[in-house]
Amino acid sequence: MNDDWPALPYEAWRDTYATLHMWTQVVGTVALAQAPAINHSWGAALHLTSRGVTTGVLPHAARSFTIEFDLIDHRLVISTADGAVRTIPLAPRSVADFYGDVMSTLGGLKLPVHIWSMPVEIPSPIRFEEDTTHHAYDPVYANRVWQILLRVGRVLTSSRAGFIGKASPLNFFWGSFDLALTRFSGRPAPPRDGPAFMREAYSHEVISHGFWPGGATVLEPVFYAYTIPEPSGFKETRVQPDAAFYHAELGEFLLPYEAVRRAPSPERAILSFVKSTYAAGATLAGWDRAALERPRA
Repeated sequence: MNDDWPALPYEAWRDTYATLHMWTQVVGTVALAQAPAINHSWGAALHLTSRGVTTGVLPHAARSFTIEFDLIDHRLVISTADGAVRTIPLAPRSVADFYGDVMSTLGGLKLPVHIWSMPVEIPSPIRFEEDTTHHAYDPVYANRVWQILLRVGRVLTSSRAGFIGKASPLNFFWGSFDLALTRFSGRPAPPRDGPAFMREAYSHEVISHGFWPGGATVLEPVFYAYTIPEPSGFKETRVQPDAAFYHAELGEFLLPYEAVRRAPSPERAILSFVKSTYAAGATLAGWDRAALERPRA
């Protein structure tokens, strides 16, 4: 087993996960309120750093600021382009307290932000200002999931080196708490039902790969792959490695993280999953692969 890929047992950190998810939603909703409306909601996504996870640079009138989860020193850092820095400790505390501190700190910096305080993409959401249910924070697991995301992000980024079509940045989506990289065929997709951000996200044909710590009916961390619209025969495809399988309820191929960390080479296991699921989706969906992929030397 490769010690560079640490264990992430779902039950051991699920309470920290639930709280950290809501904290990232608080910060993500600030980004959603302030960031320019870039296509596919990419402007509101968070991004990995050498210390944790951050917003992009957010405009506020003539000023600019960022908000970063520092998962080494365990603090939230709000920094402005004119030199002001404020920190909020990351420690066991309720979502309501965290939300109040973030809003008051932004107000103290003369960066008032008005947000919709209802979490998204979760069952039975509780408004941030009312959420005293989620209050756990284990710094060991908070740091560990970020370390895993860094390793995953490195492999996902390298996996698209031969793809020359439109592709997303490496995005951390706070709504679903997953790290994702998406490739596009260049063709519009049939209109979808659902909220506006979902219709925009899938306005064009995509093949997405990513890492999700789990939830709902998948109580373990997994890698995922999906094609939208899903072409006929996709779910019956045999993909690599052998531990990968199609999850009918989600409509995605999944690869358990535990199988990856136990593989002789976790990096090769992830790359084989990405390569095989991309090839299956792109071929069955009739993507112009000759135009979208860099010729092999």
